[in-house]
Amino acid sequence: MSESQQDVAPRTPTKRGGGDPATRGRTTIADGVVEKIAGLAARDVLGVHAMGSGLARTLGAVRDRVPGGGRSATATRGVKAEVGEVQTALDLEIVVDYGVAIADVARSVRENVIAAVERMTGLEVVEVNIAVSDVKLPDEADDDDEGESRLQ
Repeated sequence: MSESQQDVAPRTPTKRGGGDPATRGRTTIADGVVEKIAGLAARDVLGVHAMGSGLARTLGAVRDRVPGGGRSATATRGVKAEVGEVQTALDLEIVVDYGVAIADVARSVRENVIAAVERMTGLEVVEVNIAVSDVKLPDEADDDDEGESRLQ
């Protein structure tokens, strides 16, 4: 070997770009993503019978029966989100079961939704407004069952 080959130092990798890789670029989160997360988190709370108004639930039940109607609309039913770059605000419409303490259910829904949205998206939830649109009585039939055929 020649002297010049022995004296060559190992190459150090060249650092490309600038700064931390996590800061290179933007992440945007669609309103629908936050709405799905919030809807699923709200449904997990004991005492929440359904999401959305009676009309929305009826239309959703019909849409669910149509091939290709998809279940994604069910997850966002009764939820409206406004998403900014670092914050989000949510409006939820729920139906509660008869006999539950509505204030306690609303508090639990708010806590569960905030925890899920902030954990999964990194967005700060600035408010969760909850509208209780109905109470499900024990002897009432579910709206989802009304469209079923009597024939087999």
